[in-house]
Amino acid sequence: MKKIFDYTLALISLIVLAPLFLLIAILIKKDSKGPVFFKQKRVGLNQKIFEIYKFRTMVDGAINIGKGLKIEKNDTRITKLGKFLRKTSLDELPQFINILRGEMSFVGPRPPVPYYPYKIGEYSREKAKRFGVKPGITGLAQVTGRNNLSWDERIVYDVEYVKKQSFLFDIKILINTFLKVLKKEDVYNF
Repeated sequence: MKKIFDYTLALISLIVLAPLFLLIAILIKKDSKGPVFFKQKRVGLNQKIFEIYKFRTMVDGAINIGKGLKIEKNDTRITKLGKFLRKTSLDELPQFINILRGEMSFVGPRPPVPYYPYKIGEYSREKAKRFGVKPGITGLAQVTGRNNLSWDERIVYDVEYVKKQSFLFDIKILINTFLKVLKKEDVYNF
């Protein structure tokens, strides 16, 4: 049921939101040089590597400037439009493509990069349980504290999600995500 729900909702959302995608793409190109999409290797189901899609919110090549993966308050690598996209979570919309490709779900643990917070193979058996389900655009950790949680705290919530997962639990997380986005709670202060 979850697979059908994810696929159907992602497909409908991509069709309905196509004009918004086009507008964001145009604004990104006007705001700064570089590609419209940010692509990055992430760790998914069963620790399989895939490429995640997001709208680019930072200057091109930002990973090689400053603190790398770490985002600081008032990070100068984040573009003017990028601040808005991050605060509204609109930068996450291209992950609907990852859902259609079968790499992600709407709800599940957020997929980490292969080398942070741990390298693949360095997760303890308990922490590696987070890879027992498809990663999600949102998850229990995001509605519990998002950027206010350390990676180890997020992983605890990810493992809890894996143990408790159900369709109704996913709906509850989606509703809570929507409310948090509307309130702009637990996002970085740019």
